[in-house]
Amino acid sequence: MGIQQIVFILVTGIAFFFAAKQFAKIRRTINLGKAYDTSGDLGLRWKETLLIAFGQKKMFKRWIPAILHGFIYVAFLFTQIELIEILIDGVFGVHRFFAGGLGVFYTLIISTIEILSLLALVATIAFLWRRNLLKLPRLHKSEMSGWPTLDANIILILEIFLVCAIFMMNGADVLLQKLDPSHFPDTGTLAISSWLGPALFGGMSQSSLLVVERVGWWMHILTVFAFLNYLPISKHLHILLSFPNVFFAKRSSRGEMENMTEIMTEVKSMMGLIPESEVDMDAEIPEFGAKDVMDLDWINVMNAMTCTECGRCTDVCPANTTGKKLSPRKVMMDIRDRATEIITNIESGKDEFKVDVTKPLTQDNYNDEKSLFDYISKEELHACTTCNACVEACPVMINPLEPILAMRRYEILTESAGPSDWMPMFTSIENSGSVWQVPDSREDWINK
Repeated sequence: MGIQQIVFILVTGIAFFFAAKQFAKIRRTINLGKAYDTSGDLGLRWKETLLIAFGQKKMFKRWIPAILHGFIYVAFLFTQIELIEILIDGVFGVHRFFAGGLGVFYTLIISTIEILSLLALVATIAFLWRRNLLKLPRLHKSEMSGWPTLDANIILILEIFLVCAIFMMNGADVLLQKLDPSHFPDTGTLAISSWLGPALFGGMSQSSLLVVERVGWWMHILTVFAFLNYLPISKHLHILLSFPNVFFAKRSSRGEMENMTEIMTEVKSMMGLIPESEVDMDAEIPEFGAKDVMDLDWINVMNAMTCTECGRCTDVCPANTTGKKLSPRKVMMDIRDRATEIITNIESGKDEFKVDVTKPLTQDNYNDEKSLFDYISKEELHACTTCNACVEACPVMINPLEPILAMRRYEILTESAGPSDWMPMFTSIENSGSVWQVPDSREDWINK
């Protein structure tokens, strides 16, 4: 076994080890949320996963970014074939493992990857231009300052490194095939590298070409490993999570609120629909709605972890458009930040976060004196018109409305609070069953 093989196996093992640890933490973060019923039409779930997550169906409501994103997405899928070959070559100390067995089909595959990589490079430059020079308004809201903007640019720069590595590797390889055919299998005439290689590296010595080819090869795999370990802290986690996020999305009507058993029982008792003997008057009053991440369903937390920060939800939000503070994208980013903060604190094991210091630190024994309301202001929650525009706009079926309604429910039902202009309506409904403050009972008209 050569030194390069040993180094490759070590680097690969380390990269996958640290990536696995980070993805396991993502799973634990999502599991902070409550369990919910994931039953439903499996056929419909698979259909929507194929059309929306894999087929990018909802992206095509905006054609220009959809096509550009499509270049990068399809290139990403096809490049996995070359990545598999690099992994095999690195572990077994061979070169172009698939070339000998696939023949012309191998030439077609690599040529397709090269064409897609060139298109991806064009799309990457276009996205950098749109984000940093054209400054699209939805990409420059207040919540996008600092890390979110840097995060997006880092990924785009890594994409450029990856494409350059592919053409360095393939371009030098094409020339080495003629100089040392025993070690460099014939790949056939490649769509781009067969002319780009001689144009860039023609006239170099064999030793120099070997350096260029190896630099390109190592740059490719190290960029992939860097990307793999960067994903868990990046908005680009949606590359993986969009599939389960769409598959497990709730199938209820958009904006539908779940009935709460305790309140339904109380209302039925007040209306005489059930006997008072069946109502437990001594039962402890539960907390309604959501105060923190642990009060949300786990799919809501997955929504937050999946958020692409594209801003389509905020772009179509009528509240945001009219200058109000609400940004559905910020709500999802805040939930993700809060969930990440909680899981990090829990895994620290510190006594300062324990409710009972004699017990282990778990989410049931956790309290840091903070909640989602420290991230998302009540002003933002009150601004929502529940129009579902944000839900409809999201390309990966994220639902910002659900946590907004859950937090409103907590504020109104648990804290008995709310906007001053809402409270008279609630009082009127409670006293007379009508939203209007009139002295007569709502049913009085029946007797007249």
